[in-house]
Amino acid sequence: MSTTKRTKTTKKSAASRGKAAKTRASGKKKAAKKKVAKKAPAKKAAKKKVTKKKVTKKKVTKKKAAKKKVTKKKAAKKKVTKKKAAKKAPAKRATKKKATKKKVTKTKVTKKKVAKKAPAKKAAKKKVTEKKVTKKAPAKKAAKKKVTKQAPAKKAGKKAPAKKAPAKPAVAPAVIPERKKLNNYLMITLDSCRFDSFVAGQTDKIEKLGELEKRYSYASWTAPSHYNLMTGLMPHTSPSNVYASEYYKEDFFKYGERLGTQDASFRELIPSLYFPVWLKKLGYHTHARVSMPVLNSKTGINRGFDTYKLMDKHNDMRSMFETMRFSEEKPNFFMLNVGETHYPYARPTEEKNNWPRISGVHGVFKKLDSNIEDGKVITSDEKFFDDEKMKQLHARQIDTVTYLNDVFEELYDLVPENTYISVMADHGELFGEGGYFGHGPINHDKVFEVPFLEGKIR
Repeated sequence: MSTTKRTKTTKKSAASRGKAAKTRASGKKKAAKKKVAKKAPAKKAAKKKVTKKKVTKKKVTKKKAAKKKVTKKKAAKKKVTKKKAAKKAPAKRATKKKATKKKVTKTKVTKKKVAKKAPAKKAAKKKVTEKKVTKKAPAKKAAKKKVTKQAPAKKAGKKAPAKKAPAKPAVAPAVIPERKKLNNYLMITLDSCRFDSFVAGQTDKIEKLGELEKRYSYASWTAPSHYNLMTGLMPHTSPSNVYASEYYKEDFFKYGERLGTQDASFRELIPSLYFPVWLKKLGYHTHARVSMPVLNSKTGINRGFDTYKLMDKHNDMRSMFETMRFSEEKPNFFMLNVGETHYPYARPTEEKNNWPRISGVHGVFKKLDSNIEDGKVITSDEKFFDDEKMKQLHARQIDTVTYLNDVFEELYDLVPENTYISVMADHGELFGEGGYFGHGPINHDKVFEVPFLEGKIR
């Protein structure tokens, strides 16, 4: 063979080999492209997953199956299954999304389903609209009505006002009987009446209230003694071997019997510590009728009273009755300061000319300024009273106690049922004991010894 033929054949073989190599290379590339093409849809499917346009037939069938399963009839009967399906559906999709690289958001995936399920949720919140009322919707409404406080009140008011009307008076009767249980209460002070004067007088009608006791005043004259009474503290028994706090407990506890209730809280006395103020909190009408000018309505003792009157005469207890009115709606409290037993120890029927005249005893405070000259106090040269005069004055006080015995019987007839009465003196009196007459700046047993008795007349 010639060289030219050889070269041609070699060229042909080289060309054929080149072509074969090219075809192999192109085959590899095509194969690679096919693989890429196969993988590419997977990537695109992962990226686009569940778009509106490219939804696979299987998923469509699943959705259709899901739609068929959740029919309107079954949704009406088994709404609970809808909610469970709604909760599980996003969970399944979430697992598929995690497998993808870019994690398609829940909002994109569940656009259609959310749109379809949203009305169901809104219907649950809005208690089902008029058009879309399912069979179980009324049951939900009933459950919500029970939970809410205002809805039943409004509907009950519209449907059955007659049934709920009796609920209002049901509260009032619970309070009214409690008010009626409270006693009317009278606190009566026989001004300056010392204990032995009361014992010596005729007191059988007064003592219908209860047993007579000897007690001791907290003060030796009218004003401070009444201030103390208005804190709720009665004349004391001068106890021994006991703490003051223990004694006060028993003294205040007695008000349960006096007022007719054990429900009164003594904390209400604080911080005022004033008896009429406390009584008003309990629902009392509070009144005062006083005989002594040192207790007039301008003084500090007039606090917490609805009515307060200084009587025209200092020695006329009976005239107080004309001004006393007992309310039937509320319990009543009266403080009565009786002046017959105070100097000059005179009955109201006695002529003033027959009253004893003792200098420096009557109208002490009014005359203080007239007893000062050139910045000095003028002292009296009057001799002190003899024993006979002291006995006469003491007898006059005893006589006023006997006179008041009948007046008290009139009072007992006047007061209504359930009236509790405490009778005492605000302080005592000295008739020459210790070289002193009267009361005030003196520390003597007879100034502090007072009668005390109390009880319910009927």
